[in-house]
Amino acid sequence: MASKTIIGSEEWITLNELNIPYVKARVDSGAKTSSLHAVNIIPYQKDNETWVSFDVFPIQNDGKRKTSCKALVVDKRVVKSSSGDREHRYVVRTSMSLNEDKWDIELTLTNRDSMGYRMLLGREAMKGRVIVDPAESFLGGNLSAETILKSYQQFKKPNEGLRIGLLASNQNLYSNKRIMEAAEQRGHEVYFYNIRQCFMKLDATTPQIHYRGGKAIESLDAVIPRIRPAQTFYACALLRLFESLGVFCLNNSDAIIKSRDKLFSLQLLLSQGVQIPTTGFASSPLDTNDLIEMVGGSPLIVKLLEGTQGKGVVLAETKKAAESVINAFKSLNANILVQEFIKEADGKDLRCFVIDGKVVASMQRTAPPGEFRANVHLGGTTSLIRATNEERKLAIKATKAMGLSVAGVDIIRSANGPLVLEVNSSPGLEGIEAATQKDIAQLMIQSIERKCNFKTSSK
Repeated sequence: MASKTIIGSEEWITLNELNIPYVKARVDSGAKTSSLHAVNIIPYQKDNETWVSFDVFPIQNDGKRKTSCKALVVDKRVVKSSSGDREHRYVVRTSMSLNEDKWDIELTLTNRDSMGYRMLLGREAMKGRVIVDPAESFLGGNLSAETILKSYQQFKKPNEGLRIGLLASNQNLYSNKRIMEAAEQRGHEVYFYNIRQCFMKLDATTPQIHYRGGKAIESLDAVIPRIRPAQTFYACALLRLFESLGVFCLNNSDAIIKSRDKLFSLQLLLSQGVQIPTTGFASSPLDTNDLIEMVGGSPLIVKLLEGTQGKGVVLAETKKAAESVINAFKSLNANILVQEFIKEADGKDLRCFVIDGKVVASMQRTAPPGEFRANVHLGGTTSLIRATNEERKLAIKATKAMGLSVAGVDIIRSANGPLVLEVNSSPGLEGIEAATQKDIAQLMIQSIERKCNFKTSSK
């Protein structure tokens, strides 16, 4: 026992044979196998043996520093991820250094972009050598950000790509960090612009968008809008000016406005033959009874037109409850929709992520106990699911009806087939990437590259 080293729940690891000076590892005795974040994994033959080349971006949320690695393949095995998905992974053996100790370990190679750490240290690599104190961190020594960046200075990629602006509200949100990281990984320069801190100069000869401090935003090739509903009006005004200046916008202002107007978006879906739950809309409290009957009576859903992320959505289980909720909302002069309740959905719906007319990922969302809304913001869970051909076609059709290039389409399964609930123009990435283990952020950047006719030199 005395000969074993005590380590914390996270440590800085060195993998010299792979040209990785430092990588922050999650120490997890519950995991059998260790794994390393790797992309562009390509097997090849050398001296009648299988080798593999791969790229590693060792610093979380930093796509500018890349190390290119080669290693002998010692195995290929099926590994069950934390999401329950099974994946075939290459296994390589390399030396690992922790503090002053050094020993050989096996690592599986997988894309860990959706994980909090670039490396996971499992129990097989720790067996007989270390003891884990889960209450501590960096017992092998902590490192400053300056030290980490300096150690990777030689690996920093020169910028030869596009200049991309991310227009959003919070740079630290998972989706925004992942998009910025993905853009950097593909060699682009990405800039974060807080919507509230942008302002416009409308001029016949030199129209401009300025950012805080008065600096003009110039020479952008593309803009990725990630807009909160409350900022739709102003953010879309900014996008219109970007568009008039010849900057490509991943989703344009007109499409975003259509998708954000719940009533108009439903009307657009119907005009394109997209099936939706039966929905009613009215302005006068005198129409309450007829409004309830036209959607099939109770139970039914009452939605505020301005509600988001499950807020302002109420299940009325009886006619009396429906009347009370509708009249209460109308007494506040709130615009509402009344929609049939799909009981057979059993608190579940599908989120299909669409990019450039193709469903690139899909997941199932399940409501928490006692809740009817399948929304992760309300405590719901996500899981991997394969959408049917009919559901994929419906998601693509709904996205095209809005004119969006990128969208999250929410679909509910009813006894009469799939129905579209909503089309989201700024869909989150965290749930879909965790459930599907797909690099959605990279796919979004690749879409911009295609639209801007950019030829990447990456593998």
